Amino acid sequence: MKKYRGVFLKNEKEIGLLREANRIGAIILDVLGEHVRPGVKTIFFHELTMNLCKQFNVKPAFLGLYGFPYSLCCSVNEEIVHGFPSDRVLKEGDIVSFDVGVLYEGFYGDNARTFTVGTVSEKAQKLVDVTRESLMLGIEQARPGNNLNDVSRAIQEHAEAHGFGIVRRFVGHGIGRKLHEKPEVPNFVPHESAGLPLKAGMVIAIEPMVTEGSYEVDILDDNWTAVTKDRKLSAHFEHSIAITSDGPVILSLSD
Repeated sequence: MKKYRGVFLKNEKEIGLLREANRIGAIILDVLGEHVRPGVKTIFFHELTMNLCKQFNVKPAFLGLYGFPYSLCCSVNEEIVHGFPSDRVLKEGDIVSFDVGVLYEGFYGDNARTFTVGTVSEKAQKLVDVTRESLMLGIEQARPGNNLNDVSRAIQEHAEAHGFGIVRRFVGHGIGRKLHEKPEVPNFVPHESAGLPLKAGMVIAIEPMVTEGSYEVDILDDNWTAVTKDRKLSAHFEHSIAITSDGPVILSLSD
């Protein structure tokens, strides 16, 4: 495995293993989404993820990582990321974000989606749609000849053009044999950064977290759950992608 400015460049075999890890994670997200409805306790999604990981013979990457106690992050409404599954019951009009990671043959998959619960407000639907669109626009810029700031700028400009905020406290990351590798992948353009030139062989997880109001964050008493400071809604989408000579390839797609 080669290194470029501290970033591990993956070869074809390694990208293949990362593709399979992410494919499995995407299938798990598909199944989770099928069970999103009013009346479901969010702890159900932890149990379902554990069972699906057993079926696919993979390990839930988040369980025990840095002390995190669940198999997935389950964040409802004002919760941005790292939310705990619990006895909280989903209600009509909620939005819920699932962040799922798996470990497959020594390589990690990492992807996230926000789902709507029943019929949601126009503002909530727009937030979810714009967050997903921001991710895809960022992915389009992840190609050799560009730099990391091109990815960040595409995400930030689209979200802010619609009046939404971009969370600064949490960013995307490289991914491979470790869940979190270099480089950090901000969803905004850091003023002090010239931007890392992108190179074929990089594999990164891009994950915009977009807020209805302020991008400022509070951490709850569980020392994990991040919520919007103004308690307005937040949405989260993530894909793991490989940067190739032909452009970006999304690894976290199900069949």
